[in-house]
Amino acid sequence: MKPALTQFGAQMSNLTGVRAIMKDINETLKAGAGQELSNLSAGNPLILPEVEQLWRDCTAELLASSEYGEVVCRYGSSQGYAPLIDAVVNDFNQRYGLNLTDAFGGGLTERNILITPGSQTLYFYAANSFGGYTKSGELKQIVLPLSPDYTGYGGVCLVPEALVAYKPTLDIDASAHRFKYRPDFSQLSITEKTGCVIFSRPCNPTGNVLSDDEVRKIAALAAPYDVPVLVDSAYAPPFPALNFTDMSLIFGENILHCTSLSKAGLPGERIGIAIGDEKLIQVLESFQTNIGIHSSRYGQAIAARAINSGALADIAEKVIRPFYQNKFAVLEGTLDAAMPKNLPWFLHRGEGAIFAWLWLQDLPITDWEFYQELKKVGVIVVPGSTFFPGLKEEWQHKHQCLRISLTGSDTEIVTGMQRLAKVAEQVYQSSAVSA
Repeated sequence: MKPALTQFGAQMSNLTGVRAIMKDINETLKAGAGQELSNLSAGNPLILPEVEQLWRDCTAELLASSEYGEVVCRYGSSQGYAPLIDAVVNDFNQRYGLNLTDAFGGGLTERNILITPGSQTLYFYAANSFGGYTKSGELKQIVLPLSPDYTGYGGVCLVPEALVAYKPTLDIDASAHRFKYRPDFSQLSITEKTGCVIFSRPCNPTGNVLSDDEVRKIAALAAPYDVPVLVDSAYAPPFPALNFTDMSLIFGENILHCTSLSKAGLPGERIGIAIGDEKLIQVLESFQTNIGIHSSRYGQAIAARAINSGALADIAEKVIRPFYQNKFAVLEGTLDAAMPKNLPWFLHRGEGAIFAWLWLQDLPITDWEFYQELKKVGVIVVPGSTFFPGLKEEWQHKHQCLRISLTGSDTEIVTGMQRLAKVAEQVYQSSAVSA
């Protein structure tokens, strides 16, 4: 059967970004069953024993409580499960009270919270509430102020032409083989044509953390036009706290702080949390009412217990963050030892998240071709060009980068980076000889 698809149907049935190459990755893994492969492509967090035990304990508490039937056997509010909303309000007010007093006129309340089925769903609501065509036919843009950024932003907008991304400036330390992306404020345009702004902090895929001043500057540019600024905090403190550098959470009237419990051990339950101005929350809640009623109440109930006890934030700081920070140190040290010093390779500063980002300047082949060469030696990463949604202009840089997951074992990371170094050396040498 081949039903006729609408424009939206055709668009949403296509895979974008990393998901578009997962078929190739999965086929490679199946074909290589039994052989030694360093699979450094996954964005799926590892199951850490202490984190899994936390959720088992919270589940046991829920099962033993009189609350269980009400949680699992009843529909609930589209805004979210009240005990979880209360837990978030109390936790964030206690941690960030001074910031929230200014932003929310005396502190965070339940009216400033929305629980969604994962933060990806939240961006779908926001992109299509604030971006796209207005009733009068005006196109409102969804602005990504720094590219590369999360590949999923390319799939959430029902009006593809609304998505606009901006090239960054590159802060390069050539002697150390390190670099960092920064917003190019000389190019960034936020005007009356802007519907909303979205960026991740810490960033998937690069590990970049925009500075507090950069976030405030973006919010200040958007404020005169009443443009919401969505800060994707899926890797930020207080949970999962996957920032390896100091950062503050920035709140404001036009800032929508968007966090998730996926990297805190609950990716299967799909719990996203939006914190922002009541008027923004009301728009997104109405969208959710129409599309799916509410997020999983089981996940919300155990999350409320983990937050109220303080255990989630504690495990995030003492277990989750150091685990991945050590993984980055292993990768960084291996590349420093294995990569030829005379090659123009640059590792993005590891400031957070669960990935490393490698730039091979003047790479003689494309990132996709380099990905294919790595597969031949049993190493699987993700071509970087999948992480530039909304970037209209051609930029050779985006075909010179790779995303490397930190979810492999230490042995897989070491072996993978040593093999990558050899492939890089061969590719550059072959190009030099042929020239």
